[in-house]
Amino acid sequence: MLLAGRNGQVGWELARLLPPAELIATGRAELDLADQAAIRRVVREAKPQLIVNAAAYTAVDKAEAQPDLAMRINGIAPGVLAEEAKRLGALLVHYSTDYVFDGTKSTAYTEDDAPNPHSVYGRSKLAGERAVQASGCRHLILRTSWVYGPRGKNFFLTIAAKARAGERLRVVDDQRGVPTTSAFLAERTLALIARDASGLLHLVPAGETTWYGFAREIVQLIGARSEVQPIKTGEFPAAARRPANSVLDNRRAAAILGEPPHWRELLDDVRKSAGL
Repeated sequence: MLLAGRNGQVGWELARLLPPAELIATGRAELDLADQAAIRRVVREAKPQLIVNAAAYTAVDKAEAQPDLAMRINGIAPGVLAEEAKRLGALLVHYSTDYVFDGTKSTAYTEDDAPNPHSVYGRSKLAGERAVQASGCRHLILRTSWVYGPRGKNFFLTIAAKARAGERLRVVDDQRGVPTTSAFLAERTLALIARDASGLLHLVPAGETTWYGFAREIVQLIGARSEVQPIKTGEFPAAARRPANSVLDNRRAAAILGEPPHWRELLDDVRKSAGL
């Protein structure tokens, strides 16, 4: 297995779960997804049966000012990986995002709903999906949302740090989605691979919330007393437009793996792993 993005949230969890003897784990130093020639060289040297792309340009707001770089990493690189996977007869697992949708639907988005991203980040991730699909390689594209864990930079760690410092928090309450732990993604990805799953799937836990609801749960769980105030999206200026509803329908994945745990059940596992 060749893993891209070993230092990211999901990549780190995948590397932790896999036998070292069966894994070639790469970070940006070993595999720069902005460099097409480097991608081809690394894959051809490794000759993997399985490629997992857990690397991405994830700075949603920064992408608005760096569209070319975001597209090279999120849109073009997956297609190059897919071409190499097809040449080897390997399976490519690639992660995508809820931000491929515009957020105007009132219910959860299914795999069959038409994407319509409003941000550079969302457009670059959709381009990556389509490049993988167009390559003709064996692939598993996993859309997920609101990823967090006990390491790296994420909403959970940011809110927890501010709450422990006693800061008053103002958090958006008109964007809905599904918080998803990096460990959940890694474990379920490997389970899907073991069951020969393929195509496009939405991979998130059960339930949904808003960023405000997520923040309140975090503050309560760690025993902090910080006030959490709900605000509107317009009160929190950001360069990239976010979908008001990015809840993903996970029934197809659940039909393969069984019903997933509720997102709240997974939150305490991250708290414990983070030592909070």
